[in-house]
Amino acid sequence: MAKLILLLLKCILLCCTVGAVFEDQVGKFDWRQQHVGKVRYAHFDSNMQSSKKVILGTEKNVFAALNTRTGELFWRHVDKTGPEGNIDALLQHGQDAVLVVGNGRILRSWEMNVGGLNWEIVLDTGSFQSACLVGQQETVKHVAVLKKTAISLHYLSNGHQKWIENLPEGETVDYQSVYSGGNGHVYVLGVMPHSHIAIVTYSVEDGEIIKQVSVEAPWLSNIQASCAVVGQGILTCVDSATVSLYMLDFDAQSQMTQIPLQSLGLEVMPGFHPVLVSTQPSPARPPLSEFLLQLSPEHHLLLQLNNGQIITLRDFKPAMLASFATTGAKTVAAVMSPKNKTACSLNLFSAETGRRLLDTTLVFNLDPNGGKPEKLYVQTFLKKDDSVGYRVMVQAEDHTLTFIQQPGRVLWTREEALSDVVTMEMVDLPLTGTQAELEGEFGKKADGLMSMVLKRLSSQLILLQAWIAHLWKLFYDARKPRSQVKNDVTIENLSRDEFNLQKMMVMVTASGKLFGIDSKTGSILWRHYLDNIPSNAAFKLMVQRTTAHFPHPPQCTLLIKDKDTGLATLHVFNPIFGKKSHITPPSLPQPVLQSLILPLMDQDYAKVLLLVDDQYKVSAFPSTKNVLQQLQEMASSIFFYLVDSSQGRLSGYRLRTDLSTELIWEVVIPTEVQRIVSVKGKRPNEHVHSQGRVMGDRSVLYKYLNPNLLAVVTESTDLHPERSFVGILLIDGVTGRIIHEAVQRKTRGPVHVVHSENWVVYEYWSTKSRRNEFSVIELYEGMELYNSTVFSSLDRPHAPQVLQQSYIFPSSISTMAATLTEKGITSRHLLIGLPSGGILSLPKMFLDPRRPEIVSEQSREENLIPYAPELLIRTEWFINYNQTVSRVRGIYTAPSGLESTCLVVAYGLDIYQTRVYPSKQFDVLKDDYDYMLISSVLFALFFATMISKRLAEVKLLNRAWR
Repeated sequence: MAKLILLLLKCILLCCTVGAVFEDQVGKFDWRQQHVGKVRYAHFDSNMQSSKKVILGTEKNVFAALNTRTGELFWRHVDKTGPEGNIDALLQHGQDAVLVVGNGRILRSWEMNVGGLNWEIVLDTGSFQSACLVGQQETVKHVAVLKKTAISLHYLSNGHQKWIENLPEGETVDYQSVYSGGNGHVYVLGVMPHSHIAIVTYSVEDGEIIKQVSVEAPWLSNIQASCAVVGQGILTCVDSATVSLYMLDFDAQSQMTQIPLQSLGLEVMPGFHPVLVSTQPSPARPPLSEFLLQLSPEHHLLLQLNNGQIITLRDFKPAMLASFATTGAKTVAAVMSPKNKTACSLNLFSAETGRRLLDTTLVFNLDPNGGKPEKLYVQTFLKKDDSVGYRVMVQAEDHTLTFIQQPGRVLWTREEALSDVVTMEMVDLPLTGTQAELEGEFGKKADGLMSMVLKRLSSQLILLQAWIAHLWKLFYDARKPRSQVKNDVTIENLSRDEFNLQKMMVMVTASGKLFGIDSKTGSILWRHYLDNIPSNAAFKLMVQRTTAHFPHPPQCTLLIKDKDTGLATLHVFNPIFGKKSHITPPSLPQPVLQSLILPLMDQDYAKVLLLVDDQYKVSAFPSTKNVLQQLQEMASSIFFYLVDSSQGRLSGYRLRTDLSTELIWEVVIPTEVQRIVSVKGKRPNEHVHSQGRVMGDRSVLYKYLNPNLLAVVTESTDLHPERSFVGILLIDGVTGRIIHEAVQRKTRGPVHVVHSENWVVYEYWSTKSRRNEFSVIELYEGMELYNSTVFSSLDRPHAPQVLQQSYIFPSSISTMAATLTEKGITSRHLLIGLPSGGILSLPKMFLDPRRPEIVSEQSREENLIPYAPELLIRTEWFINYNQTVSRVRGIYTAPSGLESTCLVVAYGLDIYQTRVYPSKQFDVLKDDYDYMLISSVLFALFFATMISKRLAEVKLLNRAWR
């Protein structure tokens, strides 16, 4: 009986449906790039030359380990977004890394080899200030965590709390730092701003207060920014106002000793706040008596504290960056100095003497399209001859990580700016030389017959040469092992493929860096860093001219807008090569309210960009006479809208012939009740193949295809679960007419919206049922089409029919988009990014408001799915199988040359590119298509036809002779 049950279970498992991809298909049409974000903390796992690991804590709340040989991820842990997952501190001891996360909410210990969690504890409430390892008698056994009003000591082995003590005068004194020098004491440093500094000494054993000192320091407000502990418990601070160093012995002094920098022959750059950097190689020992002092952006000094006296060991000028590193008993200072405009040099100096170490010079070539170096992370090690060797990881302003070893060899580079992509576009690749030659074959009619014949002959000759070169390359590569065949994609060999599946992905990041990425392989083909980008800038990327207008180069325009002031600048560039355009964009002295691409083109086939400033004046780019003339002729048909979320106002404007604007409609939403969350229009490159859908009785229900329709999503300002709601308004952007209004009671955001064809799908959270729900709205004109040739918002006498239905979705979502194909024949799918990292391709037919509760003959004829409120997630709907995409923020879709294929890019912390086939590959032969079989059948039929023909001729000839 047991064997029978086991056999039955095996049969059930074999019969289960499994969604998967074939092994040879993995990575064939898709790729993924994993990132960690801008680095905040970095530690190398050991000071050995064979070390292969660097531990990172980033501003994206990511804790990861990188391979120092290749730059690839060993492992990665992605914490919660926002303050809850913020990495407050990262401490390393041996093979363990201790993290304080979430403003002091959680204390974790990780094993660095495999990234496993050793232990985790929840700390007492309180705002996190600082943390440090506590050593005693040459061993490190504890970690101290300083909160706003308390300090706690925890065992490093298991995280258990040894003791916790409230800080004296915690309500008045701002405690900011904690320090331990291995003498059995823990020092807590606090400051009463512009009054005095407080130092409380605790015993490591029982947390008893040993000493409490208050020292006047009216110039001090921030200890961590101005002070550092040097030598045997000497607190050293620098003040830019008095241009002096201040020193205080924790155990012996009761007042600070002032040393003017002028007495040391030093000067501080005006307006620059000096920075102190000390080093403590081991938590069980006090810091070194040597420290670095930065007096200007390119001026560092190596100073030594000796018996209360400050000695200058080395003056580094010019020096961009400086950092300490320790290996064994040797501590060195690594200094980066500018060599010329395109390169920097790194040198190691002995921390004890300031002398430069021999054979430690490293030359680092600066990226002309990147940012300046911002931080240095140095890995030192002892060579066989006991000399110091090193590798260095450089972080630039554009968040690029570059790992270099002597004498300047770049091992790898990671573009961490791609972890924060804000917008992107896909641009068709240019024609090949042969394709361009064919395009140039059709010259002007005035060329004459003879010149056209010669042009045809020359182009055919070029095609023949290209074909022979291609055959020779195939023959040459076939003789090589597969591992030696290189198919690297470069800008020089980029060209449009037969079905336009390979495109240029132009990505804009929050740091102001632009990338050109090959959509087929994910290779970065070009990069460009924009200087002086505001930290709160908003970006809008627009394609003004594609590669279809040979020989004119493609052109993209990036609008960069400061969210605070509204002032904007334009950056015009070639999206294929990344080079800045020779066209000078107009200056924008006034804040920009709206920008839109018009279907008008100038004489060079560049679409016109219309900009509206805060005075409601319009400027065009390009603004040639031809463009201005076209604008005047078409001014009566150019409409645009403006959204003021703070005032709850949605306004519609029309362009006049004198290029001024006129307010024609306005919708005001009371801000005390609800606020505008988003406004969604339709994509301009979207095509609709069918104007209607065939009903079960063979009649046609025509779609309401209004290209000017806007979906305005609002959310209640009252957050109470019983009174909150989400509303949606469908407004005609030309007339301001409200087509439809819907309200979902007892719901709240975040709301995700997709607006396409004649339907709107939006997702929200139901506070009543505590679940995620979808609502779909579809608009129809009815059984008769009012105007089958052109749609006009000004001539619509009848309101459309509105169908609406809601569905339950079993998961929250991060973002949502719809597939896009060249002709719009392929059925639509919704691409849904889930917080789990999956990307779901949900067929739109499951979100059909016409799904019947009771199945009828007509609904069967229409292939309508019976209504069920729950939408199930099927495993075969995941388009990224096991390629998890962390923190998906956006999904971009683009059409290809094949109607069945849609190109998809999901971006967030990671980037994932793939292809989807909503209606399967109906226009492409399968990979396993049997060419040999069909060829042999065709040849057999051909020879059978020839033989039959010959036999028939012989038969007719014999019959004729009878």
